[in-house]
Amino acid sequence: MKKLIVAFLFLSFAMSAQDMKVVSGDFKFLKDQKEINTEFDYSNFTMMKENKPEAQYVEEHKVDLDKKAKGNGNLWYKRWVVAKEQIWTPKFLEIGNIVLSKAGKDVNFQEGLNTPYTLIVQTVWIYPGWDAGIMKQPAKVTTNLKFVETANKSNVLLEIKSEEAPGDQWGNNFNNETRIGEGYAKTAKSLSKMILKKAYK
Repeated sequence: MKKLIVAFLFLSFAMSAQDMKVVSGDFKFLKDQKEINTEFDYSNFTMMKENKPEAQYVEEHKVDLDKKAKGNGNLWYKRWVVAKEQIWTPKFLEIGNIVLSKAGKDVNFQEGLNTPYTLIVQTVWIYPGWDAGIMKQPAKVTTNLKFVETANKSNVLLEIKSEEAPGDQWGNNFNNETRIGEGYAKTAKSLSKMILKKAYK
């Protein structure tokens, strides 16, 4: 039984491998930067394997939760609304900056800066995953990462596609929002490692 569980968990993570692909541009402009303004765009993403619009997913999930216990749908919705600003965005910034700092680089990602360049983290697709105790499926987060000129955001210097970044923690994590947050943390970690490899070579 233990071997079966281990095999299932290994298969779950193997099927959740992240793909980071440079769509256009290069990393040269990042080498001498100390701070990068960062913006998060959650305005138009889809969810689940069916690619449901966020609004549709939210309404359907609220109904499902209310069937189990009346009022739970609205309680969950309140957590969902604040998750973007209180979990997903902070996780991306925190982990991305930790990776760069540990490598001894001064470059730092923060919101609300007036800097030459801006990173736009555009959410494309989210799968929240699930946790049933013994068995679980990690969340997955797909984003477009665009580095643009702050003064002229139509000028894209570097665009990276991050597909299905896995979000999970050791042990159990029964909260969809925090699992998704770990997907943003993984995205930031992979981005910072790519910057270290390509901008400072």
